[in-house]
Amino acid sequence: MFERFKKKSSKVVQVQSPLTGKAVPLSEVPDEAFAGGFMGQGVAIEPAEGRLVAPFDGTVAHVIKTRHAVMLEDNATGLQYLFHIGINTVGLKGEGFTSHVEAGDSVKAGQTLIEFDRDAIKAAGYPVVTPIIVTNGDELASSVEGHTGNVTAGSDYVLSVTLKS
Repeated sequence: MFERFKKKSSKVVQVQSPLTGKAVPLSEVPDEAFAGGFMGQGVAIEPAEGRLVAPFDGTVAHVIKTRHAVMLEDNATGLQYLFHIGINTVGLKGEGFTSHVEAGDSVKAGQTLIEFDRDAIKAAGYPVVTPIIVTNGDELASSVEGHTGNVTAGSDYVLSVTLKS
């Protein structure tokens, strides 16, 4: 009789930081496509070290050939994430980036995905801030909330994603 008054519970997925550094709102990223949310919702991290790790168990959906970005799919939810190291770093043509994964690879939380030379990226004149974007959030999520402040890879949460019921 009171079924219509019961609240539907939504599943919230907490995503650990793939980098150690300082998480900032996407609006602070010096690139309109990311800052304006045109690529999707998320958060960005100003990395303190040059190592991007898998924040969850998943599958590598894509590695950009210049190795400055990778897409992972969360096996448990189907959510896909883009980890884009730096802004306009495609211009480095792969210099300063070492990928440890390929498309189709299964990865475990904490596994190194990409190592990168922060100093070389900065010396070339590129920002190192790294957007973390939920690329299929419009399809699968009712909300995406970024958490800001100092974060440690594999320890602190940077995103809370509420899945659609």
